[in-house]
Amino acid sequence: MKLSVEISKYPLHQDYIPFIKGFIDRLNEYENLKVITNTLSTQIFGDYDLVMQVLNTEIKRSYEEFGKAIFVCKFLFGDLSPE
Repeated sequence: MKLSVEISKYPLHQDYIPFIKGFIDRLNEYENLKVITNTLSTQIFGDYDLVMQVLNTEIKRSYEEFGKAIFVCKFLFGDLSPE
């Protein structure tokens, strides 16, 4: 089963760019995910179980490394990535 996720991260920190960039860079390290980033959000496409595992790992890591942040996510069934 495929999943599409749109995610925005809002670190509660004055110097927020490194926190966002680090999160996106880590997402891009997963070979079996398609990651598209724009100025407002990051979109992730892939197998449901893998996407959820990656989000679990990377959101937890973000909290452990950087503290408070808000994540806004939209989950859509299927692979809705642009071709």
